[in-house]
Amino acid sequence: MISDNVNKLADKVKVLIIGKHGQLARSLVDTAPHNIELLSLARSGINLLDLSNIEKAVARFKPNTVINASGYTDVESAESDATSAFSVNETAVENIATVTSKNNIRLIHISSDFVFDGTSKVPYSTNDKPNPLSIYGASKLAGERALTRLQPNNSSVIRTSWLYSPYGNNFVKTMLNLMSTKEHLNVVSDQIGCPTNANKLALFIWQLTTLDTIYPFYHWSDLGSTSWYEFAIEIQNIGVNLGLLTRKIPINSIKSFEYPSNVKRPKYSVLDTSNSQSILAAKDWREELAEFLKKLKER
Repeated sequence: MISDNVNKLADKVKVLIIGKHGQLARSLVDTAPHNIELLSLARSGINLLDLSNIEKAVARFKPNTVINASGYTDVESAESDATSAFSVNETAVENIATVTSKNNIRLIHISSDFVFDGTSKVPYSTNDKPNPLSIYGASKLAGERALTRLQPNNSSVIRTSWLYSPYGNNFVKTMLNLMSTKEHLNVVSDQIGCPTNANKLALFIWQLTTLDTIYPFYHWSDLGSTSWYEFAIEIQNIGVNLGLLTRKIPINSIKSFEYPSNVKRPKYSVLDTSNSQSILAAKDWREELAEFLKKLKER
């Protein structure tokens, strides 16, 4: 069954978004340019493991571009359910790429900083060799390779990190909730990366839909780097200043081994976004966070 969630605008560019209920897909809908005719499908509205179902959706809507914002993102559960992780993050991507390549449709696919092992001392470029540490990371890398094998032209993989938005579950919303209900928090300080405001990533993706040619890989995050601990401190400081939080609580710095997890995470996963800055200028992660929290207060 194909969903009918179509914003009907005559004679306009058609974009199919897969992953309707996710943070990024909803941010893409929020930021869609006026010249876009948009269809956003959930996995309940399109069976990504059924090639013929994807073909029917494409034949019906006839998109110019497909944005695959869907994925198996439960990093913890992936360790014990590799089959599900690979079916969504590899096989589904393989099927989408098969259909878009056959129909000469641009494909933009979202991947993760988890494809890297975190041993670098400098931000990862798009040319650096992936070496995932986890099942989740391995499944995302497998999806990247399926796409580049099946649709080497007119497609892009966008790797991103530490995504947050007003929607779903993410670190910013979780921290605000815990800071409102707990007396103290312990947050990991030895994993370094960079947050990404989903709205800004969405704007970058919309820019890619307008270009005549696109590169096979891009990296996108806000600018700079931080630890989860420093990120939490900044969330609390801005949250209190804006009145989203009524008090400050102690936030304790802990090491990764002190945090209960079955997942081996990259210790350093900052992405080099220099190849993206000529398309859209990013802002420092603190500035993006402050703007986001201001808008969150107004919702």
